[in-house]
Amino acid sequence: MTTTERDAEDGAHLRDAAADDADAALAALAAQLEASVAELSSARERVAELQELRSQGLSWRAIVPREARPLIVETLTRTLDGLGAVGGRFRREEAVALHGEGETIAGIGRLFGVSRQRVSAYLQEHQQLLERCAARRDRPEP
Repeated sequence: MTTTERDAEDGAHLRDAAADDADAALAALAAQLEASVAELSSARERVAELQELRSQGLSWRAIVPREARPLIVETLTRTLDGLGAVGGRFRREEAVALHGEGETIAGIGRLFGVSRQRVSAYLQEHQQLLERCAARRDRPEP
């Protein structure tokens, strides 16, 4: 195998790995969306209950201390945090996959509606994660 063929094979392997990472991030996003829909549906039901209690004339001081946990605001915070984390991972891995398929940093920035610097940060974050994983794998076990 020539050096050119080996380089092409290595490049294809890297593109496949980036696509696999993006696919895994997409699957995680789908799972998080499903969980978020369920949590938000529960929160919506709780909102209707609170509206009913308020229409009956109960004060907030009477309602809130008896409210079951998690509170609506806790559910919203947890849901948004989860979506933000998983969505960020997907965006990063999607940028890496696009770059691996030959898209330029500027082109990815245009597609995502972000600056070239932000896209570069996504690519650097991905590389740092890979390096941390490799360092953990290479550590001898005690």
